Amino acid sequence: MTDRTLVRALLTSAGLAAAVLLAGCDTDQVSLATNAKANQPVPPKLVAAMVEKDMDLQSPILVRLFKEEAELEVWKQTRSGDFALLKTYPICRWSGDLGPKVREGDRQAPEGFYSINPSQMNPQSAYYLSFNTGYPNAFDKALGRTGSELMVHGDCSSRGCYAMTDEQIAEIYSLGRESFFGGQKAFQFQAYPFHMTAANLAKHRNNPNMPFWKMIKEGNDHFEVTKREPKVDFCEKKYVFDAAKPPDATRDPVFNASAKCPAYVIPDEIQSAVREKEQRDNAEFAKLVSKGTPMARLNTGIDGGMNAIFASKIPEGNTGLSDGGDSQALASMSLARAPGTIPGTVNPPRPNLERQQAEPAVATTATTAPATRVATAAPAGQSESFFSSFARKVGISSTADASQATAAHPSAAPVPARPKVAEAKPQSVVRVAPKAESKQAAKPALKPSVTDTAAAAPQPASTTSSQLAGSAPVVQSSSFDNRFSAVK
Repeated sequence: MTDRTLVRALLTSAGLAAAVLLAGCDTDQVSLATNAKANQPVPPKLVAAMVEKDMDLQSPILVRLFKEEAELEVWKQTRSGDFALLKTYPICRWSGDLGPKVREGDRQAPEGFYSINPSQMNPQSAYYLSFNTGYPNAFDKALGRTGSELMVHGDCSSRGCYAMTDEQIAEIYSLGRESFFGGQKAFQFQAYPFHMTAANLAKHRNNPNMPFWKMIKEGNDHFEVTKREPKVDFCEKKYVFDAAKPPDATRDPVFNASAKCPAYVIPDEIQSAVREKEQRDNAEFAKLVSKGTPMARLNTGIDGGMNAIFASKIPEGNTGLSDGGDSQALASMSLARAPGTIPGTVNPPRPNLERQQAEPAVATTATTAPATRVATAAPAGQSESFFSSFARKVGISSTADASQATAAHPSAAPVPARPKVAEAKPQSVVRVAPKAESKQAAKPALKPSVTDTAAAAPQPASTTSSQLAGSAPVVQSSSFDNRFSAVK
């Protein structure tokens, strides 16, 4: 049976590869499978898993994604009509922080419920293959949120997107393609900050995004208790799930994200099951809070995250918000096989200097006494080197002047272990993916060149980037930094 299903998949893909379906990034004239990348068959191992779980190759799919755990799940409809988990994919890279996307350029990856139709599938992506998340949806627009071209794509590079390896996105793309070939008009994409458990909610109970998270948790609960795709509507700038017309109504309610909610009901069997789950979760949440469950730190300054299996393969790898960068967890994953090729341009999560500089009050408070102690202690125990002595005798006093300036201005002294922070800014600027999804088929041309890589090299320790973010170093009136600060 597995062989027959696989043969059918290959024949279907080959027969429809030349057909023009509504499947471009920004056009209605691009097919779902116009090239070899987009026409790859579903792997035989995955087809066998479908047979084992009583799924058809072309049955509908549903995608769920969790930022903190850095995981993407593909669910598929079984012959009974329920959805079952087919496969979980570790996410190679996502950017931003926990919380929804608010405005263009904030590097945030979106959270919420979105609908993916064939026109959002991009076989010509500059990042191997991709699909557009559909952000902003009606809810986002009602709140005035902005942003565009937020994708799930390959190349393991993110600037507001969810990035997989090329091998992973090829597999996910093939599953979406086959579901469309089977008649699914659109598949649902659910993006969450984390698994919506009582433990995670208790850990993040101090986060200002909690009202929004509780709202989308209701949609999560609808899916959890029914294992069916929840119907999503919007009104009064909020989500509404599985709304139906009242018993005495003659037509379905009409929803508008910015208008007052129409009369609607939620089917009793769904509402009662969701209410029971909510009561259990609330009781567990209260129990964890009463026990003093530690709260997660806010504004850690780390830009996004990546799954531990990828972080363990990268020098100085860090999972970012995924699990706090537990070195033991990374060590335990180092022997595991990565699900795909990790490109040389991937950058692990690093502190976001732009975000830190936007909060000068916090950064300035942290740079008071400690910097003074470091500056006064460092020169005291050092003897003058041969080269320093030679330079002083022949009249080359730049080194001596620099030492005097450091002693005279303790706040300008470098703080130990901060040079790594200085390295992060060039990497986050040079190595991120271009914002717009290009229709060019040649991906390598858009990757960082040798020149770009050289530009991302660490800056000399004497630059002001070694300061704590937001601090204002004191420099001499005749110094280079003072005279040319406008150029920076």
